[in-house]
Amino acid sequence: MSKGEVVLLDCWASPFCLRAKIALAEKGVEYEARAENLFGGKSDLLLKSNPIYKKVPVLLHDGKPMCESTIIVNYIDETWPSPPLLPSCAYERAKARFWADFIDKKVFDAVCNIWKSKGEVPETAKNEFIEILKQLEGALGEKDFFGGDSLGFVDVIAIPLTCWFYAVEKFGGFKVENECPKFSAWMNKCMQRDTVARILPDPEKVYEFVITLRNMFGIE
Repeated sequence: MSKGEVVLLDCWASPFCLRAKIALAEKGVEYEARAENLFGGKSDLLLKSNPIYKKVPVLLHDGKPMCESTIIVNYIDETWPSPPLLPSCAYERAKARFWADFIDKKVFDAVCNIWKSKGEVPETAKNEFIEILKQLEGALGEKDFFGGDSLGFVDVIAIPLTCWFYAVEKFGGFKVENECPKFSAWMNKCMQRDTVARILPDPEKVYEFVITLRNMFGIE
């Protein structure tokens, strides 16, 4: 690997890989995305680079591996400081990290609880998902982005997860726009950014991917 080379071990539908891609795009960093076959045999490079979790994303910078998407986004922000994703104020940085941690602990699990449901999705699963988004609406307040006037750290952590929302809506029989209009408006604002719009996959393709996962797991 040559000096300064940036490689991302990737899966197109993974919201966690998408975080790294958006962060790199925001910084204008050129990188090579290497697709991993997560179900048909992971590459030796992935197993060597992330021996603990054996998962994507892995960011390789000068051959040095970084794992876990939020840690990777932090690394990208520190290594290529302009434009900054995290605020300059220590208190605001701490708040951003709190909400990033909240998103990591809550959102994808709530998404999975819906699409992994057998038969009709329980109301409790739908209500939990909507309640999490309402809490994020509270954190957003009247701002355009979680980062204020421009896309920031929390936005980069949150927006990739939304490409799975179409699948959630299809299985759950509800619309995010109706339940959480402010969150929906934030999603639309993020999608107006080229660094987001050209990287996030088509939600219908993600929905097809989720159907494939359901079939693999034997979920009817």
